[in-house]
Amino acid sequence: MLYYIIRTILIPIIYLLFWPKVRGKENLPAQGSTIIYSNHTSLFDPVILACLLPRKIHFMAKKELFRFPPAGAILRRVGAFPVKRGSADMTAIKTALRTLKEGKVFGIFPEGTRSKSGNLQTFTHGVAAIAQKSKAVAIPVSITGEYKIFRPIQVTIGKPLNLEQYYNKKANSELLDQMSEEMSEAVRLLAP
Repeated sequence: MLYYIIRTILIPIIYLLFWPKVRGKENLPAQGSTIIYSNHTSLFDPVILACLLPRKIHFMAKKELFRFPPAGAILRRVGAFPVKRGSADMTAIKTALRTLKEGKVFGIFPEGTRSKSGNLQTFTHGVAAIAQKSKAVAIPVSITGEYKIFRPIQVTIGKPLNLEQYYNKKANSELLDQMSEEMSEAVRLLAP
């Protein structure tokens, strides 16, 4: 409920300030387990995706954001959950898999941190491992433009990625590298 209240308040502000343009909404499944993954250049990225995409997104967010109790409580109430970056955080991975098993939308920024240059960085293995284990629909998203007032932000939603060739294989570093590269390339190709 809080997610939709905050979203209703923020949508007009987002449109007023950043003039977002969204392409590819038809590529989003209306229901079922879905992984939304995107490049990451700003703290605004999850807000933009939450406001512009029709389904509630359960974001994985860095653990540090949950340290301040009021902020942590709000983040949890809107469906976000913490991840300890720089390690294979099994609790976060299990939460992501449970979210997907429930037929919900899981959101992640697989670069692991914001890109200050705006260039797409190497993806961590987390998103590939979650995609392989869950077999959920994986949707690449590209966010382009600078978050400057009255300058447009472009959100491009790609077609679902076909990752079936990886599903019945044993997960190892080489397989996750291949998946991560394929997933990364799908985001790269969406950028104008």
